[in-house]
Amino acid sequence: MELDALKKATEEFKALGATFIAISPQLQSFNREFTEEKKLTFEILSDPGNEVAKRYGLKFKLPDDLKEVYLKFNIDLEKYNGDDSWTLPLPARLIIDQEGIIRYAEINADYTVRPDPEETIAALKNMIG
Repeated sequence: MELDALKKATEEFKALGATFIAISPQLQSFNREFTEEKKLTFEILSDPGNEVAKRYGLKFKLPDDLKEVYLKFNIDLEKYNGDDSWTLPLPARLIIDQEGIIRYAEINADYTVRPDPEETIAALKNMIG
């Protein structure tokens, strides 16, 4: 997904009275660096060990062959995530109300496919009427 489209979607969420956040297993220092570098208009929260992802059933462990591919591309999850679990969350977009109830979920088992925020915006618009 292009960052410009994500930034635009963030503004639409704000206009609808919602807050858009991202959650990443990366250490907060890497999230902060990425946010500043890309001039993101939303916050990226850190989920050490993918504990939040685990609670939502989104945590998965990369198989050894994929771990080797990551390392060949200089993507060291141990470095970025601060642990040796080699786990990631499945790509997901959730709408969670103020009581903590999930009102909408879009999850893809293919970690290379990111949900389109337009679908999430449409679901939010339907909810608020």
